[in-house]
This record gives sequence, structure tokens and C-alpha cells, in this order.
Amino acid sequence: MDAIFSRNSVRKFTEEMPSEEQIERLLRAAMAAPSAKNQQPWEFFVVTNKDCLQKLSEATPYSMCVKNAQAAFVLASRRDGIIAPEFRDIDMAIASENILLELEALGLGGVMIGVSPIKENMEHVRDALKMKDELIPFTIIPFGYPEKRRPLEDRYDVSRIHYIK
Repeated sequence: MDAIFSRNSVRKFTEEMPSEEQIERLLRAAMAAPSAKNQQPWEFFVVTNKDCLQKLSEATPYSMCVKNAQAAFVLASRRDGIIAPEFRDIDMAIASENILLELEALGLGGVMIGVSPIKENMEHVRDALKMKDELIPFTIIPFGYPEKRRPLEDRYDVSRIHYIK
């Protein structure tokens, strides 16, 4: 629970590169996510190439921070072999959140940058990674060691809770 309550979005990173062990642990966390009918629609791109990070930083109006990260994950979903396509984006979001929580647990930080469903953003990511047509770009998660952390805020809001008894 600590990772849930201490996590926040990190957009500024130090020069230190996360280890291969940390990256594998993050990918394991993502793949541990539940998915509809266990369809596991995800594919993961691990990007450390600076030119590619620069290209990804231009994918959306909100992805500028990618160029300053030491690494980024790009999550994409498969078009083929999906049992419940109507739940694909939910599955992808859960895998993304698992990465964000594990980043926090490892003392790293990152931010989820939405790519899908905006076609222009998706095409930019597809081009930057030379992604096959059978994959659908979903999100970019730049990550690394945080340059600094924002103060935590308590988002609990009792006015948004509705009990049905």
C-alpha cells in the first residue's frame, strides 16, 4: 500500500540509468497484471536509445519529458489473438499502473503519457519505433531516478463516495 500512497508523476530524472534487473522487475510487474479472459494483449518496447527517446518526446503535446529520461517503456497491444477486444485498453491501463507502482517500490519514478486513442500520436510512436501494423501503441512511460519529488497530496474526498445499503 505504501507505493499506492507515495507514488506521484515524475517528469524530471537524474542521469543515472536504472539497472537491467530493475527493468526486468518492472516488466515482470506489468505482466503480472490481470487481463480480461487472461488475454494478456501487451507487448513492451524498452527504449534507451537517445535518438529514439527524442522522437518519442515529440509524439504528443505532453511527452516532452521523454527526451530527458534515461529510459522509457512503450506499451502496445496486439490486434490478433485477442479474446475480448472491448477490454484491451483496460488491460493495458492495469499493466501500466503496475509499472508505475513498481517504479515507486524500487525508488524510481515515471509518468504515464497517453498515446491511444489519438491517431496522430499513435502514428508518431509507430514511426519512431518502426512498429509492426499488428500492434497498437497505447502509452509511453519515461522512467528513471527522480531529480526531485513533489509533496504528496491526500486525494481522499468523502463527497465522492456513495453508499448503497
